[in-house]
Amino acid sequence: MISSDKIFGIFFFFQICIGLMGNSLLFILYMYIFLILPHKKKPTDVILIHLTFANTLTLVFRGVPNILLSFGISPKMGDIGCKAVIYIQRVTRSISLYTTSLQSTFQAVTITLSNSKWVWLKIKFSTFIQPSLLFSWIINMVIYSEIILRNVANRNITDARSGYSAAYCKTDAPHHHIVATFLSAIFTRDLFHLSLMTCSSIYMVNILFRHRKTAQHVRSTIQSSQGSPEIKAINFILMLVSCFVFFYWTNTFLTVYLFSVSGNNWKLESFGNYIASCYPSICPFLLMKNENRISRINYIKTRIRIFSF
Repeated sequence: MISSDKIFGIFFFFQICIGLMGNSLLFILYMYIFLILPHKKKPTDVILIHLTFANTLTLVFRGVPNILLSFGISPKMGDIGCKAVIYIQRVTRSISLYTTSLQSTFQAVTITLSNSKWVWLKIKFSTFIQPSLLFSWIINMVIYSEIILRNVANRNITDARSGYSAAYCKTDAPHHHIVATFLSAIFTRDLFHLSLMTCSSIYMVNILFRHRKTAQHVRSTIQSSQGSPEIKAINFILMLVSCFVFFYWTNTFLTVYLFSVSGNNWKLESFGNYIASCYPSICPFLLMKNENRISRINYIKTRIRIFSF
């Protein structure tokens, strides 16, 4: 009979494979647009490339160690490998949060009405994207440098200490106030980005509903309101933000709990990693579903194939 750990490993394996496939397809799409169809480039493509890259790293460095552990294989990383895995997990998690927040904010600026006081951001915002993304990578790498100093390989999984501990890695936390200060700073930063993302999404929903009301009198009564582009855009925004908020905060609460307890709970830690990998796995498919350039590219390929005969 298959154990529960192996069943969990199988689910984790399929989640990682699906997520890597989705992020790879999305990355190929943007590379195809950049190289073959440069006139179809959008400012948000840079944001989504960073998001795709962060998602891929998250899936690899969270998924592979947990898949091995689920099948009874203990990865021998050593101190350097342990530091690298935990460090990349934390940095890419923060980059995923920042890029999603930046994308939501940029979309809100893009659909801003012409008579709004924020209309000047339409022109200048795109010039801030690349520097802000670079700054985000740098600042998060600096913030999580504490992990490099305090993480060591877990050579004895029965050795439970205060602080976060995994089956292959552990974090020594001799002073409780250091952990509390660090978690408070991370929580404040996360809350800021999530609040910005939520406010941007609410603003976009408000703009789109107002636009729908003003455009109703020119639409045919035969056309269903459920199929209108405004309703589709609203549904996409709410679905993307809701998925991110749910999975992000669920993983955050589990991480805080694991920091606060002294015992080892490998299954709960693995479940937290599984939850943290859900959004990177789902995100590319949500983006591709809303990416109208995919249908245009398929249309162009079909036309070329027809005229080639």
